[in-house]
Amino acid sequence: MTKPLNPKTTKIIVFADLDGSLLNDKYEYDQIEPIIHQLQSLNVSIVLASSKTKNEIEYYRNKWQITDPFIIENGSAILIPQTYFPLNYKFTNQTNGYNKIELGTPYCIIRQKIELVKNRTGAKIIGFGDMTPEEIAKDSGLPLNLAQLAKKREYSEPTKILSGDEKEVLEAISNEGLCYTWGGRYLHALGNCDKAKATQILKNLYLQKFKTIFSIGVGDSANDLTMLKIVDKPFFVKKTADKRAIWKEIESIAQTQLNGN
Repeated sequence: MTKPLNPKTTKIIVFADLDGSLLNDKYEYDQIEPIIHQLQSLNVSIVLASSKTKNEIEYYRNKWQITDPFIIENGSAILIPQTYFPLNYKFTNQTNGYNKIELGTPYCIIRQKIELVKNRTGAKIIGFGDMTPEEIAKDSGLPLNLAQLAKKREYSEPTKILSGDEKEVLEAISNEGLCYTWGGRYLHALGNCDKAKATQILKNLYLQKFKTIFSIGVGDSANDLTMLKIVDKPFFVKKTADKRAIWKEIESIAQTQLNGN
């Protein structure tokens, strides 16, 4: 029997990627949604941490009635509901009811630097900024309404290298002062940030509010690995994995941590 955590002074937090972790290849979540609600009934915080935009993540937060902070565009910014943490902390600005902590580079600069990479390498690179919502929907499999939200980017650009030397392109991206990471479908170009930095900031804020936290991380791609290294219990979701079984295990862990069973 494990020593139970005090639910009054302890917070369990799940840092969860979306694509491939909560959503399947068809962007469906029917099997996972009941488990999300069960975790919420246990007062578990669910922090969505994705390569997706603010608008895309808000779509799922609204669907699942999640009110916790979230991490957008691979750690480029953290959005915290303004009354969520009753403590003073630094943030960049306030927008639409959130305190926003910006860690990334503005989208217009990312786009400019990718153009420089194209010119210097001669590679053919296409990003979401070059595509219509209809083209994004066709290429990614996203429904059109979500493809429209995916275009509302603030800090990062999902890209495909259609021709040219991949190694040369990646080196040129680095030489322009950008970082890159691989998601499930695209190469993401972004500033000097990642999910781990954003996750650590939120963990520190939770620790100021609660005496103890227990963090769980769920991800399926290379862009999740840094985040998974800094949580107490990481789950790397392989393509062939039973996602529902993984989330049931997370539910069981939360129950055990709170009840000591």
